[in-house]
Amino acid sequence: MSVAVVTDSNSGITQQQGREYGVYVLPMPFFIDGKQHFEDIDLTQEQFYQKLEGEAEISTSMPAVGDVIDFWDKLLKEYDEIVHIPMSSGLSSSCETAAALAQDYEGRVQVVNNQRISVTQRRSVLDAKTMADAGRSAAEIRDYLEATRFESSIYIMLDTLYYLKKGGRITPAAAALGTLLRLKPVLQIQGEKLDAFAKARTSKLGKGIMIDAIKSDLEKRFGDPEGRTMWIDIAYTKDVEPALELKRELEEIFPACKGEIIVNPLSLSVSCHIGPGALAITCAKKLHV
Repeated sequence: MSVAVVTDSNSGITQQQGREYGVYVLPMPFFIDGKQHFEDIDLTQEQFYQKLEGEAEISTSMPAVGDVIDFWDKLLKEYDEIVHIPMSSGLSSSCETAAALAQDYEGRVQVVNNQRISVTQRRSVLDAKTMADAGRSAAEIRDYLEATRFESSIYIMLDTLYYLKKGGRITPAAAALGTLLRLKPVLQIQGEKLDAFAKARTSKLGKGIMIDAIKSDLEKRFGDPEGRTMWIDIAYTKDVEPALELKRELEEIFPACKGEIIVNPLSLSVSCHIGPGALAITCAKKLHV
């Protein structure tokens, strides 16, 4: 059976990359000053940050039900089945909505809830494509991705608390104190939620905290201190140079991963809440079936 692999633009996979990989990317909608835009369709990363830093009112949304149905219906004229990999259900309701819609497709559409976003979600999509090419069914792919949902980590260092305050995710007093102390908060995603992890006084210290956290996860959670069975990747918001510098550092620390590390912009759905200048390190278990 032929299986189409579908994701959304929260994976960081562009429309062009989707064509190259042989997967399909549903663009995520945004409202900027009341006008709807679609990531990587009529809204580039550069345009987004110009609007964000220009104090535009930005809110995220999920794809319209009709757009999802039309997307699937078109693919099912060419494919027998679809495996749909949206962003984590803990960060958006789009996963639950897709799962509800899939119930009308008599098993031909399998929606994966594997708690991933950005670079780790991208790795899930590429694993799904590998399995689809190997003849696995959509249900088998979904089962594998959900069974391995917690075999990943994300640590994100923020440059500013302003956008968390603006979105109501921390109090103005906490944001003011953090700004006064020039704190660089480090957040984590371990499964569903974006949670606090640590605070650093400088970007250098924050980067060290993330590197130590990944080292600890590789050794204690995954039993692979050298990272030979893991993908170690980097994500960032707006500024790519610090991410490229971090890549060089990680390749020295984990020589087994040299040439494999992806540097990718963070999903705009996350970026609008944390702002520019953020830097993330991720790890995800390599496909092992």
